[in-house]
Amino acid sequence: MPDDEAADDDDNVGTILKRRLEDFLQQRHPPKTFCPSEVARALTTEELRQLGCSQWREAMPAVRVAAWTLRELGQCEILQKGHSVVDVDLDDIRGPIRIRRAGN
Repeated sequence: MPDDEAADDDDNVGTILKRRLEDFLQQRHPPKTFCPSEVARALTTEELRQLGCSQWREAMPAVRVAAWTLRELGQCEILQKGHSVVDVDLDDIRGPIRIRRAGN
């Protein structure tokens, strides 16, 4: 059962962050972008607790992972220095990124 609980926790994390990212993507029409930290700062205290975080900065790695997942699904683009990063793994990105709805 512990493995099932861990899987449920991972699903919950993904659901919370996916929902928040999708909210931002709906609000910002291309070419407008947003920073992953905006998503992390928008998390409620309860959502942070469910993510296992006590403050928004702790949620940043998970927000970036969720953004990469949405990018792979074609829902958003990840930009760095104003250019879309394509065929780049999250582990290979250094420095700030921005996110925008796909379709620009």
